[in-house]
Formats: sequence, structure tokens, C-alpha cells
Amino acid sequence: MKKPFLLYASILGLGAFAASASVGAETLLVANQKDASLSVIDTASAKVVATIPVEGITGHEVAVSPDGKTAYVPIYGNAGVGRAGTDGTEMAVIDLSSHKVVHKVDFGHGVRPHCPIYDPNSGKLFVTTELDKSISIIDPKTLKIVGSVPTTQEQSHMLVLSKDGKRGYTANVGPGTVSVLDMVGHKTLAVIPISANTQRIAISRDGSMVFTADQKKPQLAVIDTSTNKVKSWVELPAVGYGTATTPDGRWLLVAMRGAKQVAVVDLKTLKTAKTIDVGDGPSEIVVSSDGKRAYVACNFSNDISVINLSGWNVEKTIGAGKFADGMAMVR
Repeated sequence: MKKPFLLYASILGLGAFAASASVGAETLLVANQKDASLSVIDTASAKVVATIPVEGITGHEVAVSPDGKTAYVPIYGNAGVGRAGTDGTEMAVIDLSSHKVVHKVDFGHGVRPHCPIYDPNSGKLFVTTELDKSISIIDPKTLKIVGSVPTTQEQSHMLVLSKDGKRGYTANVGPGTVSVLDMVGHKTLAVIPISANTQRIAISRDGSMVFTADQKKPQLAVIDTSTNKVKSWVELPAVGYGTATTPDGRWLLVAMRGAKQVAVVDLKTLKTAKTIDVGDGPSEIVVSSDGKRAYVACNFSNDISVINLSGWNVEKTIGAGKFADGMAMVR
């Protein structure tokens, strides 16, 4: 197994830069919707060290292989979810050493592929394919589509998996529902009503709760995964969007786009403990593996707000591309 420094250096393929990189530093990948590009950010220096062009309209989300060598960016299209526009048919496969698109997965027709997740349990790559009301299953070794899991719902936009990879949960935007999926048996187990419209989805570290944000009211649905029912609601200061849990399982961070803030929810009490001012249009959040920092993609200010999770404050801002959105951490 490569040591963190060597892994980091081989991922970036930057000799002089890699020589000065911090041991164990992580790399942040950011999909920039309106630039049709992928930013490669060194979290130690808080600088963009490479910008990878993605032909055509880039995807909104990105996933990375467990070995840190390959990124996957589905090409969604040129419109928001549920809106008229082009229907993406491909997913770009990017070599992070050469910083180039080296392959494209062709879905065969317009499916608006959106959220990719690499499951280390099965070794498969799962991608939401909205117009097929399904999750497509891709073999990363052959880059062939080898199956699908039906969601039975329109606009299955985002996906999360249980730690063992056996269960999947999709946020179905327009229908305002969450589909519970058997990822092994390739079937829908339940469809949970949430609200008139819902967005994004996250799962607690222990797998007992799934969270999705009501887009009509400032509240967050808390789903009990043992019953597949909404067990409670978290009141928010403003309408929520993307969410992420801290590695210790204690806190849930909730992006509130209209408020330009992140809410910090105490998962013991299911109450909002504090709010943090961030950039304009916060959408997605990822947390460093050591739990010290959270990175918030801000669509409208085209940057990343870096939150220090011990002081609960924004310690720096990193410029990204236009409409910085989906993120993945190379660890």
C-alpha cells in the first residue's frame, strides 16, 4: 500500500508541487457546471493545482475510485432537474495522473446521469439515471453497464448507500419522495413520501438515519432506516439543501442556499445548534477524513468555503470554477 505522500504525488502527477506537498494531504475535486471543467484543489495550500476540461456540458457531481487514480463525471445536460433542456447520455472517465478524459461511458440514450457513487463493497460504480427511473450499475474494470436498480420514481437525483452497500436511498426531487433500494437484489423496497419537493440526501455514520431536505419548508426529514418511515423533522432557520455528517457521527451540516449559511444539527437532540455564514449559494458539503474541516461548494460565488470544525468558522475561501457544485475527496 502506498504511503499517503506517495499516493498524493502520484495522483496529481506534479513533480515540483508534489515534492512540497504535506504528508497525508487530501485533494478536493470540484465539478464546475458552467465551466465544463473539474478543479483539482490541494487542500494543504488551498490552491487549484489543475483544471481539467470536460467536453460539452459537464456533470453536476463527481466520484473517485478508492485508489485515487480515476474520477467519474456524469454528463447531465444543460438544465436543472425537472426542467426542459438537453438529456445527457454519457459519463466522462478522467485519469487523475494525466488530468485527461480517457474514456466515456455511453448510456445509449438520454438518461440525465447525475450522482455517481463507487461502492467498495461490490467494486461497482452506481450512477443515478433519472429519465430511466433507475440506478445504473457500471463495472469500473470494463466500463460496461452491467445492470440497474429501479427506483420507480421520477427525478431520482441523488443517492446514498449504507456502509455495507446493501441498501440505497434516492432523493426523488419532483415527486418529493425517497426510494429505498435493495442494491443486491436490484429492486425497490419502499417509497417514502417526504414533501411536495425534496433535495439531496445523506445517511448517518451508524446507518440508522437518512436525511433529506424539504424544498417548500425550512425543515429536514429524518428517516428511520429500520422502519423506512419519517420519524421526525429538524427545524431549520432556512430551506436546506446538501448535507454531510462529521466522521464522529455527532453533527450534520446542512447547506442553506438562500441564507448563505450552513446549519449545524446536533444528531443527539436533532436540533440546530448553530449557523455559519459561507459563500453565496451553498449546495454541497464534504468533510475531511480527519474531521477537522468541511468544504462547502458555493454555486453563485464560484468558490469553496472551508469551515474549521473546531472553531465553527470559515477559515479560508478557495476560488473554483463557475457554478462550483459536486465534490469528491481524494484520500
